Amino acid sequence: MGERQGGGPAPRAGLVWSRLGRSGSARRPALTREQIVAAAIEIADAEGLGALSMRAIAVRLGAGTMSLYRHIPDKDDLLDLMVDEVYGMIELPERSAGDWRAALVLIATQTRAVLRSHPWFVAAASSRAPLGPNALRHLEYTLAALDGHGLRLPEMARMVGATTSYVTGFVLQELAGEEAKRRNGMTEEQWAATVQPYIEEVVAGGGYPTFSRLIEQEGEESDPDLDFAYGLDCLLDGFLPRLRGAAARPS
Repeated sequence: MGERQGGGPAPRAGLVWSRLGRSGSARRPALTREQIVAAAIEIADAEGLGALSMRAIAVRLGAGTMSLYRHIPDKDDLLDLMVDEVYGMIELPERSAGDWRAALVLIATQTRAVLRSHPWFVAAASSRAPLGPNALRHLEYTLAALDGHGLRLPEMARMVGATTSYVTGFVLQELAGEEAKRRNGMTEEQWAATVQPYIEEVVAGGGYPTFSRLIEQEGEESDPDLDFAYGLDCLLDGFLPRLRGAAARPS
């Protein structure tokens, strides 16, 4: 499916949302696009994108593989729909309360929570245009939070991009650390005990004095939530003088 004779994929005419009609008719079909997308997300959440295939989805739904293609023509369309469905899980108020900083903190915090629940999302979304209805709602809310402060739209878009990059980068680090622990089969305490002799050797060698001071002064275990909030505060602090400068410009 999705290929033509002679090799190579058939050209895709526009984005999936413009090509596929909305589901729903007088007679409810035995299988819906929403059911297929939900099953695909369940598989990706549990086993990763590598386990995702139309056949695996069909088995999960108890349907024939070919019946899925009547609703979603190919895997690229499926991934577009999956990514946009996850965007729709990010809870946002109907309208921003007018406090740009509080709005961006809310967006970033809610986005991080959803992305952590779907480890495959960042990799899938990074190669897709975020133009589905849920992604556009997310973008519109974020841009609107920065609107009305004198910023030009390109500046606003850059701030949105910087915030998105911070959130996705932080989540990638979190997920990579958790995956490493799962792969090693160690608890946090076991891993720390394993690396401790090496750390002590590095400190004793004297080649990394600043790092050694950090180790000596690090008395509390890192809290991911506090780390996330601290980094986000630093990022938003960087936006503040630009917002003030924009507000001071003559209109």
